[in-house]
Amino acid sequence: MNKLSIRNLRFATLGLAFSLILAGCAGDPLESGVDPFAPMIFKEGTTAMPLNPPNKSTLVPFYVSMTTTFKFAIDTDSILIGADGITRYIVVLTSPSGSQQSQYEGIRCDSYQWRLYGTFDNGKWQENPLGTWKEIKRSVPNRYQAALAQGALCDLNTQVKNIKTILQSLDPSKFTGGTQPTNSFGIQ
Repeated sequence: MNKLSIRNLRFATLGLAFSLILAGCAGDPLESGVDPFAPMIFKEGTTAMPLNPPNKSTLVPFYVSMTTTFKFAIDTDSILIGADGITRYIVVLTSPSGSQQSQYEGIRCDSYQWRLYGTFDNGKWQENPLGTWKEIKRSVPNRYQAALAQGALCDLNTQVKNIKTILQSLDPSKFTGGTQPTNSFGIQ
């Protein structure tokens, strides 16, 4: 062998050894404490209260269950698909007597939970300082969070990220949040 090929062989061997040493320094993710398959820890983003009351022209009623006596509507202008995995929205609940309550809430599809951020009272939004994440109940009469999660905001345990898809899902003729009657208020 000539001197040039021996020299090239030495450099190649040295380069290979150096690469192996660097790869060894990277370490095993399980030994380093960083597991790439470990579940992500939830970090909620900042939530600001809405600036305006529910917009009557963008309220879309949705069906909840045959056992509820309340009516429910979501303000489609208020739907906010958060990068933190939370879909926030204004919902209007109407009692049989006609009284209404407006609430600002959020739904997490990954954990199937909801949170009340505040209510609209006396012409302004009142923040709920004690709001915590609660499990969405599926088998209670006023299961409107479950209806919204199942019918429009979530795709199983994944947040729907497209507002157009959510709005199409909220269409009373397509809404699948519960056993759907002929209209969104449960009247056949």
